[in-house]
Amino acid sequence: MPVDETPVNTDGRRGRWAGHREQRRSELTEAAIAAIRALGPEVGMDAIATHAGVSKPVLYRYFADKSELWLAVGQRAAELVLAAIVPAVAAVREERAAINAAIDAYLAHIAADPHLYRFVVHQPEITRRRDVVADVVDTVASGLARIFGDRLRALGLDSGAALPWSYGVVGYVQAAGDWWLRQRQPISREALADYLTTFLWGGVAGIRQAADVPGGLAAVRGEGERT
Repeated sequence: MPVDETPVNTDGRRGRWAGHREQRRSELTEAAIAAIRALGPEVGMDAIATHAGVSKPVLYRYFADKSELWLAVGQRAAELVLAAIVPAVAAVREERAAINAAIDAYLAHIAADPHLYRFVVHQPEITRRRDVVADVVDTVASGLARIFGDRLRALGLDSGAALPWSYGVVGYVQAAGDWWLRQRQPISREALADYLTTFLWGGVAGIRQAADVPGGLAAVRGEGERT
């Protein structure tokens, strides 16, 4: 017999309904992710409902439209990305190795879950009331900025560069990873991670060189502005 999921207008039951609704949304989000992985990133609401074992009206009871479902799936996908990167970086100490570990973990994650990645990143018809891709970029870049900022301050340099550098690094790796996935991984993951690390490491290593310039980064910036 189908479960009656209609909310009841009493205070006690309203609270229980809210808890039930949140749990049910979470379950349906996981079911949607399973459908995306099985059927591809272009999967529609009908197929998602069928895969989840519910009717389409029930699915729309919890997600007003595909945009709302995309947001829920995207938030869960963001959690999965961070869960892949954070332990990989925590496992190493040396700075270059940490950069390589973060890049390699990200590439491994999107390569292992390409349908979910494409569903979240490449949905041009979705009305984005909130951009979960930007949310992930903000979270990762903020964490990286703290690392850069600590490094700059330890060298007696202006830490103002930490945040724009961090967004640049995240955007660079994201764009390169997107190309790599769209081109069906034309080179190995290990090679790409090493290429990206080598390029980025030149900038990170340059922080110490800037410490040897009178005035630090401010002097380097001023020199660039005069040329």
